[in-house]
Amino acid sequence: MPRGRSSRFTEKEDRQAKHVAASERKRGKSAKTAKRIGYATVNKNKSKKGSK
Repeated sequence: MPRGRSSRFTEKEDRQAKHVAASERKRGKSAKTAKRIGYATVNKNKSKKGSK
């Protein structure tokens, strides 16, 4: 990640998290829970990518 960047996630990761959250909302989850699941999924994928 570039120095000086204050965001924890890249723009692509934010888009992915929002997409997952939207899918969870369609499945009936609350907005708060859907957002949490979205970012947890991105974090999981991020950690898998780093361990290669």
